Amino acid sequence: MKAMFMTETGGPEVLKLQEITQPSIERDTDMLVRIRAAALNPVDAKQRVRGTWYPSDPPQILGIDGAGIVENTGKAITDFKPGDEVFFAAGGMGKTPGNYAEFNVIDGRFAARKPSSVSFEEAAAVPCASITAWESLFDHGSLQQGQRALIHAGAGGVGHAAIQLAKAKGALVCTTVSTDEKAEFVRNLGADKIIRYRDEDFAQEVLDWTKGAGVDVALDLVGGETFFKTFSCVRFYGTVVATLRPDPNATDWTEARLRNLRIAWELMLTPMYYDLVDIQAHHREILDQCADLMKEGKLKMHISKTFPLEKAVDAHRTIEEGHTTGKIVLSF
Repeated sequence: MKAMFMTETGGPEVLKLQEITQPSIERDTDMLVRIRAAALNPVDAKQRVRGTWYPSDPPQILGIDGAGIVENTGKAITDFKPGDEVFFAAGGMGKTPGNYAEFNVIDGRFAARKPSSVSFEEAAAVPCASITAWESLFDHGSLQQGQRALIHAGAGGVGHAAIQLAKAKGALVCTTVSTDEKAEFVRNLGADKIIRYRDEDFAQEVLDWTKGAGVDVALDLVGGETFFKTFSCVRFYGTVVATLRPDPNATDWTEARLRNLRIAWELMLTPMYYDLVDIQAHHREILDQCADLMKEGKLKMHISKTFPLEKAVDAHRTIEEGHTTGKIVLSF
């Protein structure tokens, strides 16, 4: 089979296509999947530059998000059979192979059934982005119907999923974008208030939108100055969820303390890294619920560009340019 290997750390050119032996099932919980699509995430590019999460030397196969067709299952897997279509987050962090390959063996307990109405490309784009958004808004933020949420970078991979999930919950959504084109994109997703952060003071705009009260939950997908500036536009005893580590020397926590804000950190890779089986099972539940929302037309992942496996180098160059609308996917 063909697989795209990270042969060493460095630029996109370290990704090399190689022919290797097809993997096989070794454990009762294993499931062999013919990969049809693998979505790119910023963590893929970061690992390519810095090395994988586990202290293992290259070559490594990257790619955490995947979708494909079940080829075979271990004895403990009773939910799926050969021919079923699935999507999942599995591997790609150095400990086990990722999904930049024609086949992969994953833990079948944590895969979800792909709706027949959804393409493999769209299904592959769901796991990392939608689990991150779901945990941020609902597990950490306890966002409820009728509440207000601020979602930074609403046109990005996580952001555009978060807008749709919040709207499906019945919440009101304010989001920040950089261009008129992205403003139109998030408007079509249902955003209630759109702020062009390059031209407007987002904190003041949020306070005006909420009549000075502030939002119930804020999801920061940007970091830097945006993180601590967000404190001032979240209601007293509200929640700020961050996906990026703030600069400890640049963040002023005074406003967060005065407003009694709850600060939460979201990293959906944690249960995979630490083998937290119960939380990975929860991730599978999230994917099942996302599948239902996709069937109902309430969640649609936007694919900005697709590349064949052989063009993974070009895909990595594209994601490193930043400002991508939606997701980038390798389509086999």
